[in-house]
Amino acid sequence: MSLALYFHPLSSFCQKVLVALYENVTPFEPRIVDLGDAASRAAFTTIWPLGKFPVLRDEAMDRTIPESTIIIEHLARHHPGATPLLPADPALAQQVRASDRFYDWYVNVPMQKIVGDRRRPVGKNDPHGVAEARAQLQTALGMIDREMATRRWAAGDAFSMADCAAAPSLFYANMVAPFGDTHGNVARYLARLMERPSFARAVKEAQPYLAMFPK
Repeated sequence: MSLALYFHPLSSFCQKVLVALYENVTPFEPRIVDLGDAASRAAFTTIWPLGKFPVLRDEAMDRTIPESTIIIEHLARHHPGATPLLPADPALAQQVRASDRFYDWYVNVPMQKIVGDRRRPVGKNDPHGVAEARAQLQTALGMIDREMATRRWAAGDAFSMADCAAAPSLFYANMVAPFGDTHGNVARYLARLMERPSFARAVKEAQPYLAMFPK
């Protein structure tokens, strides 16, 4: 098989790529990485020494592609499907890229800061950093709520790479800072994402690992 994805089902950035793959029914070999297992980590770092997933290996092109956005752009260009995750029109593509970056940097990153702090040893927490992350997340949710008053998907009327980024970001953000009662448009958007078969499949595959998610 030409494509192999190194990932973990619980990772939000990995789910982002899985949504893209499932959306277009793109064949790939799943290679789950357990960074807590020495052998699994060692095998992965031979492919990508930085040890950060997801990473896509395209054997047909002899390329190793890291980073979720770059992976999806590679898929859109070299392994396209029925859903154009990156529009051909340059102006629309720029909107999609901007929205993709927004969800990664201003929803996913602060969410991960909050989650990561819960995993720190006692006495090693960062209350100031968590407070900043929560404030940034609330600002981002307010911006999304205003946008989604007139949009169906993240960058307009069509499902795109931006929605691949938004789905896991909002799914986990709602777990650490529930927004159903405060940001109705965001909650309805998340509900649409949850109904999308590609993301529903990614969530289902993450279920066995959700016990690892710090409460």
